[in-house]
Amino acid sequence: MANPIVPQGTINRLRASVTVTSLSALNITASYLGKEGISLSFDGLITTPIETMTGVVPSPEPYQKVTISAHLLKTQALANAWKQQLEALSLIGDITVRSDSAQLDPYQFSNCYITNVNPLKFAGDDAGWVISLGGIYYINSSLFNL
Repeated sequence: MANPIVPQGTINRLRASVTVTSLSALNITASYLGKEGISLSFDGLITTPIETMTGVVPSPEPYQKVTISAHLLKTQALANAWKQQLEALSLIGDITVRSDSAQLDPYQFSNCYITNVNPLKFAGDDAGWVISLGGIYYINSSLFNL
């Protein structure tokens, strides 16, 4: 009998990054991040269940809204570059987010924009400057194969 134990793999917190396609000065790598790093959340359903009299008709969605949060350090110039970007224009275009696992393919997001900056503390005990981005994640691509 073969060994049923499957290697669990590893994660590397230094691997996570955000690449801004058209504004490379805003690219985020581990050196610019607090311990919280980068987080990603998906909003809305991947498939919408439409109820019928006797069951459910599944309707796959062509996209999801996403929120990306980057825990930048206000002690570095990159936080100020993002501050200047939101003051000039909150639209940033397409981005790529890489996770902390080499086994997980990068996420590609379209039509991204700055949505928020978390509350800031200026008491000398918090280096965080957290920016949130929104965008579109195209899913269920086989829907377009008509």
